[in-house]
Amino acid sequence: MLTQLKHIGLSENEAKVYLAMLELGPSPVLEIAAKAGINRPTAYAQIESLKKMGLVSMQTKGKKQLYIAEDPDQLEFLIEREKKGLEQKQDELKNALPELKELFDATEDKPLVRFFEGIAGIQKVQKDFLKTKNKKISGIFFRDDVYNKIPNQHEYYRDRVKRGIRAKLIYSSQNGPVPKENDKGLLVESRYVPTEKFPKGADITIYDDKVAITTLRNKVSCTVIENKEIADTFQGIFNLLWESLGDKQK
Repeated sequence: MLTQLKHIGLSENEAKVYLAMLELGPSPVLEIAAKAGINRPTAYAQIESLKKMGLVSMQTKGKKQLYIAEDPDQLEFLIEREKKGLEQKQDELKNALPELKELFDATEDKPLVRFFEGIAGIQKVQKDFLKTKNKKISGIFFRDDVYNKIPNQHEYYRDRVKRGIRAKLIYSSQNGPVPKENDKGLLVESRYVPTEKFPKGADITIYDDKVAITTLRNKVSCTVIENKEIADTFQGIFNLLWESLGDKQK
């Protein structure tokens, strides 16, 4: 029963005191404390807290102050009150969110850097790729590592196509150029770089005003930098490399 009361929202000591009071009936604080297995000052504090919840009332008998547990039905009113409080918080957040987002967006002139670890972190960043506003992604990557270490890549590509996001990819692979890597139906153009000319290092993805730098060797991680000037610089480097490769890989 103690566990259920804690799940409802009472603290452990509040639950102990309430259960003790239910069993004892009208009782002084000393008896309640002994029954609950806590000291007297702690029992006083819990009783005051329970009184605010409407779960405790008092009566005077002679010179003694007795405390009485209210009907457990009152717990339903407690939950309803918490639900209303939560709804009020949701409404307040809804009203404040536009202004908060405006403040967040106002910092766009400052590089915003986020760091993600592990395969789950990489997949989270890939989901962010799919939210690109300009519907374009540019990437430089070592294809074998991506397909060998990140699961469900075909699902990611399918979702990208479904959202109408075009991709330009510069890649390398130990197996050489991949047939049909350029496919209008898949909204992808790609250019191949031989592995001897392509160091196996970090993969780079440019989308909107963001640059994602991913390492899939040793410690798997991804750093996302959000800054227009930085993204434009990386995009310029990508464009130069793209043009220098021409259409040789087709």
